[in-house]
Amino acid sequence: MVCALGAAVCFGTATVLQAIAARAAAREPESPGSPSGSSGGSSGGASGVDAALLLRALREWRYIAGLALDGVGFVLQIAALRSLPIYTVGAALAASLAVTAVVAAWLLHVRLSGLEWGAVAVVCAGLAMLGLASGEEGDKTGSTALKYAMLGTAVVVLLLGTLAGRLPDRGRALALGLGAGFGFGVVEVSVRLIDGLTPSVLFTNPATYALLLGGGAAFLLLTSALQRGSVTTATAGLVIGETIGPAVVGVVWLGDRTREGLAWLAVLGFAVAVAGALALARFGEAPVDESESVVP
Repeated sequence: MVCALGAAVCFGTATVLQAIAARAAAREPESPGSPSGSSGGSSGGASGVDAALLLRALREWRYIAGLALDGVGFVLQIAALRSLPIYTVGAALAASLAVTAVVAAWLLHVRLSGLEWGAVAVVCAGLAMLGLASGEEGDKTGSTALKYAMLGTAVVVLLLGTLAGRLPDRGRALALGLGAGFGFGVVEVSVRLIDGLTPSVLFTNPATYALLLGGGAAFLLLTSALQRGSVTTATAGLVIGETIGPAVVGVVWLGDRTREGLAWLAVLGFAVAVAGALALARFGEAPVDESESVVP
């Protein structure tokens, strides 16, 4: 559980840094002849996924720092998934929004309402219940069909993300958020489906490629979601996508269970933690002060 919470701290802090960088990158002028014609606003270009935005964001030092924290968080996430059920890790990762809210209040002087501080407390209470009720990870390794299903899901996430720009603003934000959430969900499940790290095992396992493609697609969609449409809607989709689906896969196909007689507490804790995270959805993109909005 310590690794899962550590991952949440890393991801939550990275969100603040990456949000500032994404906003700064979106304000940069595009090169002449750029097909999108505009880099800012929710109208964007023809596609909901802006690869050029990601490339511009990579020139921002805060985005790089955020990626470094994401890397540390990913390592901690893998360690957590090797010892905890997916539903516990997923809820903990959704709780990174509580970390983002607190970090935004501290670094960016964002004022949190009483309800938002209450939502932070609700998230903590939900995680405490999950910590008490969680059993060990399931002992099932997953079928070959499930591994290919994860790879197929990663491909679908990327393809659907490229079509998100055809939707209205609110629908686009939800599609990008859900797509990013499903991509991160693919990563969570794929970690459990990789049963060896030797090259002969690793490179012949479809789950390895599902993890790489799902993670890459999720980052691309999330970066676009930070700049386009309703951030609250996008983040709500992200939380739903990365928690519910992977939790179901873990319980049904990988054998995740709770401690004896505490299934009700695990369900309650999961629901409470996710509900608290959804209440903090606006912090999927931390508000940026004017003094923080320009990167030298």
